[in-house]
Amino acid sequence: MRKTKKNILFFLVLCINTLVAQSNKVNPTNNMVLISGGVYIPLYGEKNNDVKIKVSSFYIDKYPVTNAQFLEFVKGNPKWRRSNVKMLFADKNYLSHWENDLELGNNVLPNSPVTNISWFAAKAFCDYYGKRLPTVAEWELVAKASANHPDGSKDQNFIKQILEWYSKPMDEKIPSVGLYGKNYWGVYNMHGLVWEWTSDFFSSLVTGESRGDSGLERNLFCGSGSVNASDFKNYPAFMRFAFRSSLKANYTTNNLGFRCTKDFNKKGN
Repeated sequence: MRKTKKNILFFLVLCINTLVAQSNKVNPTNNMVLISGGVYIPLYGEKNNDVKIKVSSFYIDKYPVTNAQFLEFVKGNPKWRRSNVKMLFADKNYLSHWENDLELGNNVLPNSPVTNISWFAAKAFCDYYGKRLPTVAEWELVAKASANHPDGSKDQNFIKQILEWYSKPMDEKIPSVGLYGKNYWGVYNMHGLVWEWTSDFFSSLVTGESRGDSGLERNLFCGSGSVNASDFKNYPAFMRFAFRSSLKANYTTNNLGFRCTKDFNKKGN
């Protein structure tokens, strides 16, 4: 009788562990953090920089999406494998650091951020798991948090740390996620590993409060561009602005990855 109970208990534990492992593998939404709503002030705005964007509460991935997670995605979505993807949706460098379609190779860490990913591919991944890419406003709201404060944008030591990363050559092997860089919200690696896609990266070139405003602020690209900036001392924000402005949706680079977000629904979450 005692042996039978032990066998049943062992079987139940095995089933639970299997279900948890499958859940983590199939649906990587478990490691998300709730971000309280706030206000994002764009780097550039009109009329004395009085443009403010209200950001509602949302969930964001605690870590950037990893090579291992993206590998699971392409296994179930053959059209996003390296040999199958259309050039319209990703350039020739797409997943070029992998050994082949379904093997990472010895030089790629499974738990490091996936890079050489286009905007289209990143969006497809998020959609597949019922999530989405963060907006610029959401990403910047999380990224401005230092280790101990939700708004570290005035902390010169915090800004200096970010600049030091932006200015140093990238490691040949990108480290694993989560080893350092935890901020106030409990989100890791917003700075220090890779750049990240946003859903509306192209809005870097658009100014004005209206969504339909397509006017370009021409002086943003000359030496006097910082005169009309909301915070001309926030040099990392200028660098992110310039980087996003240089992108197209099918571009891939070896230092550009992504993470996903999810809407916060008070009734459903």
